[in-house]
Amino acid sequence: MDEARAVIDRLDRIEALERDGAPPGVLIEELRGLVQAAEAWARVEQDERASATVERCTDALAVPAP
Repeated sequence: MDEARAVIDRLDRIEALERDGAPPGVLIEELRGLVQAAEAWARVEQDERASATVERCTDALAVPAP
């Protein structure tokens, strides 16, 4: 379950960055990495619901922030 560990590790990093007051750009990059890790996990698990959720997250992150 390396894919699941990658998602958990990324979530931990995001949490630490938020706690430390990281700038939004840094958090966005970590969120993009989280989506990629989640996509890899969903692919391994072959879960359609998870794949659809990852796709929605990817689409949302592609929209520039106001």
